[in-house]
Amino acid sequence: MRLRVDDLCVTRGGRLVLDRQSFSLCAGQALVVTGPNGAGKSTLLRALAGLLPCAGGSIALVGGPPDVELPQQAHYLAHSDGMKSALTVEENLDFWLRYLAQKPDPRSRTVDAALAIVGLGHIAAAPIGVLSAGQKRRAALARLLVAFRPLWLLDEPLTALDRTSREKFAVAMREHCASGGLIIAATHEPLGLDEASSLALGGAS
Repeated sequence: MRLRVDDLCVTRGGRLVLDRQSFSLCAGQALVVTGPNGAGKSTLLRALAGLLPCAGGSIALVGGPPDVELPQQAHYLAHSDGMKSALTVEENLDFWLRYLAQKPDPRSRTVDAALAIVGLGHIAAAPIGVLSAGQKRRAALARLLVAFRPLWLLDEPLTALDRTSREKFAVAMREHCASGGLIIAATHEPLGLDEASSLALGGAS
């Protein structure tokens, strides 16, 4: 499997944010996107996730199921955690498992296993609304694990995480790559992916 981005252009509010960006990523690889605020990091991830239209260029995931579009083969983790406050941690993850999983995949984790990986097994029955910011972020990261999708699009994934949680997530990212997955992460902080490639976007306007 290979992700190919050729001469990608994206405009927002009439302004050209991304101008002819090109890169490729093969199965098992990670790409760290850096740059100051306003450089287009989040715009790039949203375009890859199918949430923003492209003004030019192309995006293709080569080697995936021919009848499944790229957004359905990707997890997009934004600044919002995407969890319902009134539901428990377990109920939220069970919803995402059923909503996101196209077909059973042996690389998907059970809800219990995913919660154990992010260290939330002891509060599985707690409503999301009572959790700390760090715990909510860890629950959102567990969503990536319960329904395997090859491409992870991560926007500042380490927000609100303590050192131990960051180390655990670094292990999860390395395991995802080892299973043939791909990761593109926009971040201002080291992710613990020493072999990741990098893409530096331009300055803010």
